[in-house]
Amino acid sequence: MNEISHLGLDQPSFWLQVLEIIGVNILLSGDNAVVIAMACRNLSPRARNWGIALGSAVAVVLLILFTGIVATILTWPWLKLVGGVALLYISIDLLHTNEDEDKDIKASDKLLHAVVTVVIADIVMSLDNVIAVAAAANGSLPLLVFGLASSIPLIIAGAALIMALLSMLPILIWAGSALLGWIAGDVIATDPAVYPRLQELFEGAMGVELDALLTLLGVAPLFVGGIGGELVCAALGVVVVLIAGAIWRRQSLHFAAQRTRETSA
Repeated sequence: MNEISHLGLDQPSFWLQVLEIIGVNILLSGDNAVVIAMACRNLSPRARNWGIALGSAVAVVLLILFTGIVATILTWPWLKLVGGVALLYISIDLLHTNEDEDKDIKASDKLLHAVVTVVIADIVMSLDNVIAVAAAANGSLPLLVFGLASSIPLIIAGAALIMALLSMLPILIWAGSALLGWIAGDVIATDPAVYPRLQELFEGAMGVELDALLTLLGVAPLFVGGIGGELVCAALGVVVVLIAGAIWRRQSLHFAAQRTRETSA
């Protein structure tokens, strides 16, 4: 009983903060659910359940770990740049991966590849999410752990729903990869080593001209003192993922068809 009182479990304010953390995590974990669903979509039904469960648990554990060191991590130059590039690769890989291409890969290797993909993507995408989660926890580690652990079933449900939609509407695979590409571009743009250079580029004559063009189109200025540079990087992330993913996918399908012809012959 004393331990419960010490942790504050008997206080209504504790449970209100738990609900707040769960709510914040649901809002911020949509991208995690997307990458979990896309990484696990080609697994067998049994392995898929394991992949979703492990991926969701990893997402929450990473949020817990990063919350304690977020203030230091987010000030490291080049970290988010490297992470953003890694996320671009993951986005392209998820787009090109085809179930037929992986028939010769053992189920255990598929599961391991899916979990590793989720871990790397979650690391990158969790860097900024922890700020809001840490604020909701207000410095309480038990509150943070309890709130995030409680949200695991919700992330699993979200990933399962997205996976069902991917099965019914394969075009959403492209949309999911585009979303991850957008996130990757934004992560790169906000790197402490990249952001000042980006601001310098768009604070000059280029930014003034772009803002003037936006004004003519009836859009509020975005570049001089705004977020236009970040939006450009995010859009470039989408373009890179879709073009590179389409080329890689076409080559993979070509080689798969060539192998099929050689086997038939």
